[in-house]
Amino acid sequence: MRRRTAHPVAWWGWALLLATAAGRTANPWLLLLIAAVAGLVVAFCRGDEPWSGAYRVFLYIGLSAVAVRMAFYVVFGGSDGPTVLFTLPSVTLPEWAAGFRLGGNVTAEGALAALYDGMRLATLLVCVGAANALASPRRLLRSVPAALYEVSVAVVVALSVAPQLVAGVGRVRRARALRGNTSRSPANLMRTVVAPVLHDALDRSLHLAAAMASRGYGRAAGVPARDRRATGTALLIGLFGLCAGAYALLGTTTPAPLAWAVLAAGAAAAVFGIAYASKRVPHTRYRPDRFGPKDWAVVASGAAAVAGTAAALALEPAALWPATSPLHAPPLPLTAAAGVLAAAAPAVLVPSAPGGTADRNGTAPPAHPEPTPPQEHGTTRSRSTPRADGAAPPTRHPAPPRGGRAAPHGDAPPEGPR
Repeated sequence: MRRRTAHPVAWWGWALLLATAAGRTANPWLLLLIAAVAGLVVAFCRGDEPWSGAYRVFLYIGLSAVAVRMAFYVVFGGSDGPTVLFTLPSVTLPEWAAGFRLGGNVTAEGALAALYDGMRLATLLVCVGAANALASPRRLLRSVPAALYEVSVAVVVALSVAPQLVAGVGRVRRARALRGNTSRSPANLMRTVVAPVLHDALDRSLHLAAAMASRGYGRAAGVPARDRRATGTALLIGLFGLCAGAYALLGTTTPAPLAWAVLAAGAAAAVFGIAYASKRVPHTRYRPDRFGPKDWAVVASGAAAVAGTAAALALEPAALWPATSPLHAPPLPLTAAAGVLAAAAPAVLVPSAPGGTADRNGTAPPAHPEPTPPQEHGTTRSRSTPRADGAAPPTRHPAPPRGGRAAPHGDAPPEGPR
């Protein structure tokens, strides 16, 4: 029985919901828990495809973001406090640059606030890296609406840049190891790593463009002008409604019911435009990739993290946004932590494929395939079972060649000329 991995849209929905939960808090313990849950699910559910190593790359990028945020605070300043750690030489800036400084006092409270901001950005990057490591870009391309196939191609190519770079770096490093090149000088790395990786990425892009052109991407479908105008109008209205609704929700002057109504109307118009256009774009699909109950469970586990943080924001907002002055260890909001722990359910619901591979439809091969007996060239093997009297099975004789003469075998003399 073959096991089907989760849908790529489910993985992206789970990761974006987890990132939404991370964006609604600055609690360091909760951010570390979200990153740990994402890493746990990646460790249990990823395969050995080229994009499966993207999580580690995004983890390094997140750590770099924390370091850059701390460096920016030390150099340009920010929130201050009474606990001065050290003082740097300062430069006086003009009045139009009020709020910024170069050097000066570096306080523990400001450094802690910068650390919290950097951890939040790093957690967002880690969630995106988890989606890149778990979701297949090929299956994602087949799952978008037919009306957006040009846009979806561009989006999928953009999303697959990081996984392809990871795979390219891995191939180049293995090639360097086979050649015995262990130098780590910048010039050598630029010549033997960076240049081959960029060259490989360019070649893959050209091959992808040629493959897409040969399969009909970029064609002009025979859609009437009236349908194109109706679709464009609906999409523009939907985009305007989404932007206006989001602006109204973020603002404080618009009533919440009106903002939600505008946002819902914009979303409905956008969905109508996409659905209307998809019915008028002729396309075929081999083996549709359906969204099953397991995929809904993956998305629901990510929604549990958002629900937990929303409940914690209503019950204990000070725990989600801890103050840095006076210095103290922030408490862990238990409601939000429970929701984040529920987001680890895909580690049990979607186990890793045996051998770490899956076929083109996301179906894993069987764990113990039936062994196939070896076949020798030009030899037929009989599959007879041992006889009941204990005698040996019949001897396997070679198949006669095309010329009609049997090859010598054992003690049998070769056949004479005819």
